[in-house]
Amino acid sequence: MKKVLISFIIFGFLFSCSEKETKSLPTLQKNLVNVKSDSLIPAGLKKLLKAYPDFLDSADFNHLYWKDGTVMIYDDGKEKTFEEMLDNPDLEDMFKIHYIPGRDYENPPPENYDPGRIRYEPFFKKIYGSTQNEVKNKLVSIEWMPGSTNSSIIVTSVNGVDAQFRAVSQELDKLAEKFKKYVTKTAGTFNWRVIAGTNRMSAHSYGIAIDINTTYSDYWLWSKSYNYNNQIPIEIVEIFEKYGFIWGGKWYHYDTMHFEYRPELFETAE
Repeated sequence: MKKVLISFIIFGFLFSCSEKETKSLPTLQKNLVNVKSDSLIPAGLKKLLKAYPDFLDSADFNHLYWKDGTVMIYDDGKEKTFEEMLDNPDLEDMFKIHYIPGRDYENPPPENYDPGRIRYEPFFKKIYGSTQNEVKNKLVSIEWMPGSTNSSIIVTSVNGVDAQFRAVSQELDKLAEKFKKYVTKTAGTFNWRVIAGTNRMSAHSYGIAIDINTTYSDYWLWSKSYNYNNQIPIEIVEIFEKYGFIWGGKWYHYDTMHFEYRPELFETAE
């Protein structure tokens, strides 16, 4: 009975830590709350551990432990509307809407079905850089579809993102000529900025996103309508997804030019 009581006291203390602060807990506290049983670790935390092994050390029932000693709360315990999840998410919120790779997705997407559009900014800033200069210091230039164009793109080298972009580029280069008009011309990768009309950082700020040819793209803000439109062939989408990129064309707030590297959304919890 005493062990149960002590466990509840420890859980209550740790849960009270603000989700907006990341901090290093004393080693003793970490050891006390570390859950030996893998079955008690939330699926989302398991996916993060698999997707970012160079940065993340371990997890327990409600905490993510970084290799540098930082600790992040997984679930802040707050009920949120869709807009509140966009503006003030925790790590758990990023997994609330499941991303479905391949062709078997609901088309058009249901209302507010935007898998991957919810991002916990402290996590991405810690991975890729918290300032424009920090991100820039990790950017590299890679050839984009060298067999079809002489252009290049700027992306981050963190977590092997540049290698994934190269793999996408090589496969796009091998597609039939009819597909290439959608991807040989791009509309940009790295751009340190907030999303228009919000205080949220764009995924482009971290060098993990690309917008393909806008001539053949549809965006809900451009059309000022939620009437879904798409011109991008699924063959192109499948190549990006193969290497861990989600597609904005699977969002209710559709953005069919947009792809971003989000490997955690493709991982399984097993």
